[in-house]
Amino acid sequence: MKIKIFLPIGALVLATGLFSCQNNTTPATDGAAAAPEALQAPYTQQYYDSLGQVMAAYHGLSAALVKSDTTAATSAAILLKQHVDSLPVQLLQMDSARLAAITGITGSISAELNGLVGEQALEGKREEYQMVSDMLYDLIKATGYKGHTVYRQFCPMAFDDKGAYWLSETRNIVNPYFGDKMLECGSTNDSLIYK
Repeated sequence: MKIKIFLPIGALVLATGLFSCQNNTTPATDGAAAAPEALQAPYTQQYYDSLGQVMAAYHGLSAALVKSDTTAATSAAILLKQHVDSLPVQLLQMDSARLAAITGITGSISAELNGLVGEQALEGKREEYQMVSDMLYDLIKATGYKGHTVYRQFCPMAFDDKGAYWLSETRNIVNPYFGDKMLECGSTNDSLIYK
């Protein structure tokens, strides 16, 4: 008797979730809309080359989570931590308060990556990844990423419908929070374009 009741309820919850995800996609803009203006990335090329290594490792972590591969996610997080720890923030010519904030962000990213490496469960790794993604976005907004565009994407259903962000090189949605279950669930929330 209980199975007959739970099956329709389960199907209704799944259908609602899928409908919810489909309704959260960003509408296409018409051709008349102006392209966003590129932002300045005023720091040394050496810093941006190092940041490029950080982003490549971050995208490797994203790809591992898309595949739901905990071993690959751990390896990618270790590599990402190495690149974050070696990011030459001392090359950033800015006032000491801003530099301290940047150093705080990189330290926090490194600490979250330690947490991600220590997590055994895929869901725990994804929770740590969410925090890394948010802080990495803050770092890029503060320093720029010369010659690149960063897309900030959002999954409204992640973590029991609390939602979560991640960063991408493209507008295409490849959801690291659900992998194959809902690979294209999400929308592009923001884009940072740097000269």
